[in-house]
Amino acid sequence: MIKKQSRSKIRAKKHLKLRNRISGTAEQPRLSVFRSNDHMYAQIIDDTVGNTLVSASTLQKDIKADLEKTNDVAAAAHLGKVIAERALAKGISTVVFDRGGFIYQGKIKALADAAREAGLQF
Repeated sequence: MIKKQSRSKIRAKKHLKLRNRISGTAEQPRLSVFRSNDHMYAQIIDDTVGNTLVSASTLQKDIKADLEKTNDVAAAAHLGKVIAERALAKGISTVVFDRGGFIYQGKIKALADAAREAGLQF
């Protein structure tokens, strides 16, 4: 009998493959995205020292107040705009996009497009 792997295990495996190719530096940090069933999280990380430089999620009160739902395409777009604004305020203009093993469509694509429109380059 063939046993199928769970979607979360497949995503984790894809993320490990991506992380072998993608790494953030001080000049070009990594924009990491994670989505759960209820919320979305984005953070900009310098992998050389292991520091999170900027973070945003739909759990934060100021972001959650602007949203009707916390895990839809509109919420992802708003989160992308917020993370880009916070990054630009810290002087970060170029990043490497880490989709976290998720397929580049829907919420992940909306977050990336909104971050690009707000001024981040990747």
